[in-house]
Amino acid sequence: MQNLYRLVSLVAACFVIVLSLGEAHAEVRIKDIATFEGVRENHLIGYGLVVGLSGTGDKLTASPFTRESIEGMLERLGVANLDGTVIKTKNTAAVMVTAKLPPFARRGSDIDVTVSSLGDAKSLRGGTLLVTPLSGADGEVYAVAQGAIVTSGFLAEGNASSVQEGVPTIARIENGAIVEREIDFQLDQLDSLRIALRSPDFTTAARVKDAVGTVLGPGAVRVLDPGTIEVRFSGKGPVPEMVAELENVTVLPDNVARVVVDEKTGTIVMGANVRIGQVAISQGGLTVRVNENYRVSQPGPSSIGGSTVVVPLEPVTIGGTTVVVPETEIDIDESERRFTILQGDVSLQELVDGLNAIGVGARQTISILQAIKAVGALHADLEII
Repeated sequence: MQNLYRLVSLVAACFVIVLSLGEAHAEVRIKDIATFEGVRENHLIGYGLVVGLSGTGDKLTASPFTRESIEGMLERLGVANLDGTVIKTKNTAAVMVTAKLPPFARRGSDIDVTVSSLGDAKSLRGGTLLVTPLSGADGEVYAVAQGAIVTSGFLAEGNASSVQEGVPTIARIENGAIVEREIDFQLDQLDSLRIALRSPDFTTAARVKDAVGTVLGPGAVRVLDPGTIEVRFSGKGPVPEMVAELENVTVLPDNVARVVVDEKTGTIVMGANVRIGQVAISQGGLTVRVNENYRVSQPGPSSIGGSTVVVPLEPVTIGGTTVVVPETEIDIDESERRFTILQGDVSLQELVDGLNAIGVGARQTISILQAIKAVGALHADLEII
């Protein structure tokens, strides 16, 4: 057992293992692992202008699209005779406005929007978004946005320095857009509905089929592929009420054993189904330490042919020269190399138990995992991000 814990400490040191051992096999609701076909958000986008900035808007010489947008807006508002007029405003910025249209959003309801600078504006703080139509992927206008924007960052500049916190060129408007067009989708007219798993898996799909079959009957459900389960209602009741009942049905999801490694931060996340076969590991290394010391020799100031060493001030000598005499110390430390055998079928429970023992660092742990995977003893997908 000592050998086992020693190796477990090597594999588990500096791990960040995100799991709950007591709930590793807990059932979850269908709504938490899947979506229902047609019940989804739709992305909207639009181009607009933000005005009222305190000199932090686009430079019109560097952003010609902002100048043309200002001229077009003023002409539509009745401000004519702008030919040849040089506009030098610094209080306007061209922006892209994005939003998500919720499922079953009705005409007149409000949605949030995000405003992002398109030109070289320094900050959108304190600005107001003018009327901006928001279109979907089909080119139709589904909402119109307008209102005062709120930024989470700020920028303060002076002649010699500047201070910036967050990103002042991105802002939000809570309830900043009004839905003008509804998506034509009638849920209560459907006689069948598809359940789409967020993580396609044959085992999970079969378990969802069995769980839903206990509510609607076995003949009303079938698996189309690892990520899709089709449900037929057959007039058993209103479709929205049936969907509300189905999304709260609990199932036991399954997934592929996987180890995810983030080399940038040294974070390692392991799934509950990870297993390690029998393997022998040797962990150790050679450490060489080199220290440089400087000896200072101070002869008399009137010495002839003597040497004076002063650090860091430049010395003054009479009849002598300035020299640096280094002394090098080399220390070699070779740690003891041992082979430790890890018995087969080690579970994640045993790895977590080894977290109490601190072994090698995170970088060395990642190398150990890669070596175990290379010899075929890690029975899981190793994903390095």
